[in-house]
Amino acid sequence: MLKTTEKLDRIALSGMKFYGYHGCLTEERAHGQEFYVDVNLALSLRRAGKSDELKNTVNYAAVFEIVKSIVEGQSYHLIEAVAERIADTVLERYPEVRTIEVTVHKPSAPLPGNFQDAAVTIQRSQKTAEAPAAEAKPAAAADTAKTGAPTT
Repeated sequence: MLKTTEKLDRIALSGMKFYGYHGCLTEERAHGQEFYVDVNLALSLRRAGKSDELKNTVNYAAVFEIVKSIVEGQSYHLIEAVAERIADTVLERYPEVRTIEVTVHKPSAPLPGNFQDAAVTIQRSQKTAEAPAAEAKPAAAADTAKTGAPTT
């Protein structure tokens, strides 16, 4: 058990690049664009450090695959929903992760001016993890609910 005064360690994955179909505009969901994701996991790495065994840590290659499957998978209107799905999935799969910070970057967001990046950052912990996958409808499902017909 982790002591409340013990400082948590971190695993960071930065600048993961994927092609996805997220956005409020039909054109964004039809043509897609690049997204970058940063994930920071807070947990104790003491056991892994002492044992030098992969089984005693969170395999960041597996976390990469989780992020990839979500960003390159279902279409969402909001990058907030993408970030929630990533956080929820990682926290569910890895109970040893105490907190997660997820940043989803959308550098080609359809904004009327020059900018470098549009991004959202969320922080979630095991005790506040919810089920956003059930709340955040994929873009096609949300469009179907509004119009009765799926968008393409």
